[in-house]
Amino acid sequence: MRTPSNERPGLTDSNGTAPLPPARKGHRGKRPAPAGKRPAGDGPVRTCILSRDESPREGLIRLALSPDGEVLPDVRAKAPGRGAWIGVTRSELETAQAKGKLKGALARAFKGAAMTIPEDLGARIAAALERSALDRLGLESRAGHLLTGSERIETAARQGKLRALYHAADAGSDGSGKLAQAWRVGSEREGSGLRGLALPVSRTILSLALGRENVVHAGLTDAQAARRVSEALDRWLHFIGPDRVSAPCEKQSQGASALEASDAAEDEKNEGNK
Repeated sequence: MRTPSNERPGLTDSNGTAPLPPARKGHRGKRPAPAGKRPAGDGPVRTCILSRDESPREGLIRLALSPDGEVLPDVRAKAPGRGAWIGVTRSELETAQAKGKLKGALARAFKGAAMTIPEDLGARIAAALERSALDRLGLESRAGHLLTGSERIETAARQGKLRALYHAADAGSDGSGKLAQAWRVGSEREGSGLRGLALPVSRTILSLALGRENVVHAGLTDAQAARRVSEALDRWLHFIGPDRVSAPCEKQSQGASALEASDAAEDEKNEGNK
């Protein structure tokens, strides 16, 4: 794979289980991927071929050509050869594809190489992003950074050890709300909007991804793990769009990451202590 020359040094996050530092400006939000106005030093930058917005590459999705010329998602950016980057939603991608704009943009990105764009490209990208996000959760689980079971998560939350909280799409609002309240109490953020994120997958799928039985809620206790998972979730949830995300809590912003809520609450707490 050719590496474009427009790469810039990235930032590193703090380690440990202390409260997370504020998110990088412009990086955590309901639409994390396009962010054409992000700070210049926020990681290697690429340009979306459709919107022309610049963004750190971890917020974009790479497309690559298979050996037979088919355009396929390369969400881990590992495929060899020239790539094309997109930061739009699935709806925007499919609209551009229907109007022929995607074909023209890809032709320019791949320098006129022979290619075939599958009709279900949007669905393939969504599936690849879902798999990548769930795989990341699975890796953090195997590394010992993830808790399941309401009692274990609540205990960690009340002890101030919780860094991120997730719920299956079919989780009950009472159970989700109870854990969110424990998180707010344990992190001394009562009255804030801190709450978990409802993932757009059922408990069955979440359980399979983590290799555990009946996973309804999951919590991360490591700050770096929370950022890694949040990054994978941000790309996925942005691409599928907030209307595809199921939230069990009435006040939860659909599509926003649990880490974003945590960072916002931490900023709110710091402002109050000034």
